[in-house]
Amino acid sequence: MHKSAPLFTPVLIVGCVVILTGFAIRASFGVFQIPIAEEFGWLRADFSLAIAIQNLFWGIGQPIFGAIAEKIGDRKAIIMGAIAYAAGLLLSAGATTPLAHQMYEVLVGFGIAGTGFGVILAVVGRASSPENRSMSLAIATAAGSAGQVVGAPLAEYLLGFMTWQSVFVAFAAAILAVLLLLPFMRSPTRPATKAELEETMGQILMKAAKDPSYAMIFLGFFSCGYQLAFVTAHFPAFVTEMCGPIDSAGFLAGAGITSTSALGAVAISLIGLANIAGTLTAGWLGNRFPKKYLLSGIYAGRTIVAAWFIMTPMTPVTVIVFSLVMGSLWLATVPLTSGLVAHIYGIRYMGTLYGIVFFSHQLGSFMGVWLGGKFYDLYGSYTAVWWVGVGVGAFSALIHLPIRERPHGTPAAA
Repeated sequence: MHKSAPLFTPVLIVGCVVILTGFAIRASFGVFQIPIAEEFGWLRADFSLAIAIQNLFWGIGQPIFGAIAEKIGDRKAIIMGAIAYAAGLLLSAGATTPLAHQMYEVLVGFGIAGTGFGVILAVVGRASSPENRSMSLAIATAAGSAGQVVGAPLAEYLLGFMTWQSVFVAFAAAILAVLLLLPFMRSPTRPATKAELEETMGQILMKAAKDPSYAMIFLGFFSCGYQLAFVTAHFPAFVTEMCGPIDSAGFLAGAGITSTSALGAVAISLIGLANIAGTLTAGWLGNRFPKKYLLSGIYAGRTIVAAWFIMTPMTPVTVIVFSLVMGSLWLATVPLTSGLVAHIYGIRYMGTLYGIVFFSHQLGSFMGVWLGGKFYDLYGSYTAVWWVGVGVGAFSALIHLPIRERPHGTPAAA
């Protein structure tokens, strides 16, 4: 009887810090929508396209950095990602045209890929024991939510006495600082199974490409990216412009939230806060119930709450309710989706396989952010973009149901 493996390992702890820092910065970009547009007189679509490009190249970079990590080492991939992230932020701080911002966000996108879920979750998954894997992935994912809790309010606070350019420089320094922790990211990697060791990356990629279940996971993750990126990029501005007034004698005013602008930043923080609990719960449930049914339920829940929110007059109360409910479902899909990939295809090439699936997520992110800005400029409203999100969410709830949740090569009756 072997001794139970510890849940919290150096890999998990350092991985959480890296993800927390990277996601705090990423989640703050929506706060800069209005300040940057007002300084340069840009359309809403201009900076939205920059964020959309960031999300797209995050997706393009994810399987690339996953393969880099598997070929030359996890820590080298993270170092490359952090340098790209910082370079993109520093160059963006000096950008004065929409095209320059959009081009520099390519670097930021690659930086998020190298310091984000694709690399870190694969590292954590390989370093975790099978009995701890689902919960370890959930804890690492929840660290991203913790970053979201602090990111938008921190950016809003810093903008109170710094220019947005100075905030970008400070964020660049922060992402480089996490590299000091990488020497502690040492832990024995769990051995792959005999079957995994006998397969090359090309062979497992070919098997996944021919597997309808992998295609369903890929397609289903699109709506997750669409919904999350749209809300992250546009919700602060949406709340600022469309929410009813803050009650000057109410609870929010007493908590220091006296403007819809502040409420918009706090809403992103509340989503991240609720998601910590939601993601950890998803990780716990993922060890006990079929992941495909949990994913279907999460997407159905998102669809319902988004439809309710857009059909209900927006008030500070509905903003808070939406943020808490959507937050509980926010990144709960990530440990379940990454865990599903690891369960079906093994852990050896998890980074690459999950990175490809995550590309679908980022295609959705690109569409959500870009359509948000484009439709706003065309119609002066975000309503159409919300309803597209409701539709793709319902699609994802359905497409997960037929997935065959068993290790590849296992007979159907097993």
